Amino acid sequence: MKSVKTRLKAVTILYAEDEVGIRKNIMKTLSYYAKEVYEASNGQEAFDLYEKNKPDIILSDIHMPIMDGIEFIKKVRQTDKNTPVVMITAHTDKKYLLEAVELHMEKYIVKPINTKMLFEVLGKCIDALNINCVINLSCDKNYSYDFDNKKLMYKDEVIVLNKKEVSFVELLINNQNRVVKYEEIQDKVWQDNVMTDSALRSVVLHLRKKLPTNIINNLSGIGYNLV
Repeated sequence: MKSVKTRLKAVTILYAEDEVGIRKNIMKTLSYYAKEVYEASNGQEAFDLYEKNKPDIILSDIHMPIMDGIEFIKKVRQTDKNTPVVMITAHTDKKYLLEAVELHMEKYIVKPINTKMLFEVLGKCIDALNINCVINLSCDKNYSYDFDNKKLMYKDEVIVLNKKEVSFVELLINNQNRVVKYEEIQDKVWQDNVMTDSALRSVVLHLRKKLPTNIINNLSGIGYNLV
């Protein structure tokens, strides 16, 4: 099963929170993993962003100015019964939570927000969405990778990969913003088997022959990355 962080690459999120410090902290985390994150400081702003962007998942605080989270989600639910909603509250006031339950929310989170819990809840939301995790490579937008079906594509052409190549490619894609070290390749791709230099070079050589353009870069003595 793919990690929630990997699956988030295909998801857009609307996050509504009026407390600036909390919002910026959570935004930093979500923006690192999700395809796109829209932030709102009140319910009205959140609803406007919802109508414009139609996010896959909504995270909303309950107590916000101008329009609170309950009223915001009520407006959403007038026309949209399916988008997963997670309500965030600083307390466990039963009145508010009962109202939120009636709005078909996926779950609620009590502040302070625990990152582990946040990802668990987002995982449930993604399960409810039932969408494939297909992402474009940041190094070349002509390439895309379908994590569910293990398919690497260049434009509309499928590049056939063997099992070892799939593991290697997924490792590089999951770490597009940095160099993947040899030790990590041993651990994630070869696992309990011994990775020799010649075996690794062979995998990379065959991959490069299959790719329409060379996007795999080697930093001698360190590892590989996508460029």
